[in-house]
Amino acid sequence: MIVAQISDTHVVHGVPDADRRVADLERTIADIDALDPPPDVIIHTGDITHGGRPEDYARVAALFRTARTPVYVVPGNRDHREHLRAAFAGGPCRATGAPFLDYAIEDFPVRLIAVDTVTTASNKGDFGAERVDRLLALIDADRAKPIAAFMHHPPFVVTVGPDPLNFTSPEAMHRLQHALQHSGRVIGVFCGHVHRSTGGWIGAIRAMVVPSTATTLRKGDYPSALRDRPIYHLHRYDPAFGFSTEARIVATTAEDRSAA
Repeated sequence: MIVAQISDTHVVHGVPDADRRVADLERTIADIDALDPPPDVIIHTGDITHGGRPEDYARVAALFRTARTPVYVVPGNRDHREHLRAAFAGGPCRATGAPFLDYAIEDFPVRLIAVDTVTTASNKGDFGAERVDRLLALIDADRAKPIAAFMHHPPFVVTVGPDPLNFTSPEAMHRLQHALQHSGRVIGVFCGHVHRSTGGWIGAIRAMVVPSTATTLRKGDYPSALRDRPIYHLHRYDPAFGFSTEARIVATTAEDRSAA
């Protein structure tokens, strides 16, 4: 199976690069649509909008409905749970769970679990006892398949960028780490939030972070030819080897796309 991951689009009105953020998302969806073979699913790992306004979610949801591939969403610290849930209810996107937006996608050889790490008290992640119980219940609902977990905040020490800890406390991060490791069936963790490509480990579980889809918000050094081209991740699952991750550079023209 193939999962396309995007993140940190931060769609919003009234900022100088507002149109660029939407254009970057549109170009990314078009690039994913042109893949052969196509991915089985697209997962957005949060900060879909910047301010959580219903009109911004409506704009994104309308774009997602044009995608050839089903789109699923995970909340980020800039998102508004109820507005997100309302925008994506009843369509090809999914935003379920209450009070948290956590759920499992059961349709594939790997179970895909969306993990809600958001707290309104901080832009960092949190993970208390209730969320631990919810995640363990999701993990243990099917003991046969391997699992990939998708969340906004990276639950490991990020060694690049200004802040290595992206949770409100080390204890909150450790609670999530222990829950992810408890079954031995979680084989990949995929995150956003820090706007740059990086990775780490949660015990023996490989964890990856996709850069911001919005090129004006992406962190890290890129050659000048790539600075206006969005990047997303393709995670390919092989039963013998687990997940491999490819960073995809969005084509600038149809000719570039066919050459890729």
